[in-house]
Amino acid sequence: MPELPEVEYTRRQLQRAMSGARITRAVTRRGNLRYPFSDDFAERLGGQLVRGVSRRAKYLLVELASGDVLLMHLGMSGSFRVIRGRGAPKGAPYEHARGAPYELAPHESREQYETHDHVVFEMSNGRTVVFNDPRRFGFMTIVPADEAAGHATLARLGPEPLAKTFTAVALAQALSRRKTSLKIALSDQRVVAGLGNIYVSEALHRARLLPKRRAATLVTRSGEPRPALFELVTAIREVLKQAIRHQYRAGADDPFLVYDHEGEPCPRRGCGGTIRRIVQGGRSTFYCPVCQL
Repeated sequence: MPELPEVEYTRRQLQRAMSGARITRAVTRRGNLRYPFSDDFAERLGGQLVRGVSRRAKYLLVELASGDVLLMHLGMSGSFRVIRGRGAPKGAPYEHARGAPYELAPHESREQYETHDHVVFEMSNGRTVVFNDPRRFGFMTIVPADEAAGHATLARLGPEPLAKTFTAVALAQALSRRKTSLKIALSDQRVVAGLGNIYVSEALHRARLLPKRRAATLVTRSGEPRPALFELVTAIREVLKQAIRHQYRAGADDPFLVYDHEGEPCPRRGCGGTIRRIVQGGRSTFYCPVCQL
């Protein structure tokens, strides 16, 4: 499943392709993704100027001049690609959301798109933005801008880990009464928005903290953050920033120090430990039992 760095990379990609341009046409090639599209989905998007593309946790928000927001989630397998000009790879026939053929534009052919290209946005700047989702766990919905923050998917999210509001003090408040492990607590989107399985493991290794350690042990009885919590906040920021940079380096080496490296030597100089894998909350956790305490 795409995590925050992948979603942020996508946001920047969409910002360049869509911001300042109009959606000349939006087409859904099936009636649903995770949820059904509204009957007026394409109509509400057609002709709208895109003012910008923002991100909240793992959600993408396309801000429209109409005052609406196109709220999107990539799900487990969703991705966007941007086609410059009117060409596109050959693939499956292009169908209307209700399954019936629609009237083709002059520049299109029925073999223009790939099988899992489910949503297409044609932009006034000549670019075509295509959403591909083989497993169809992604979703798109349109909400009024003044209701977006209170939408069910966004209302309970915690602070953004790259925002100024994400501090050791704020994290201490969220962890002070947590009886769960650090790994489980940090994976809770109400504690940190957008932090996922991979980068929790990476951040805990960087901060030298054991994933199985009880979350509340990083907070004093009076609710103040212990020194290790300051280090954890710094580690989370550094891991995410590094991962975002990595998205732009085509062909780059494996960026992970512990994730998916079970049985390999700990990369920390002088440690001598071996990376282990355990399962927490149904997800794999990778850590070093020697240097993470």
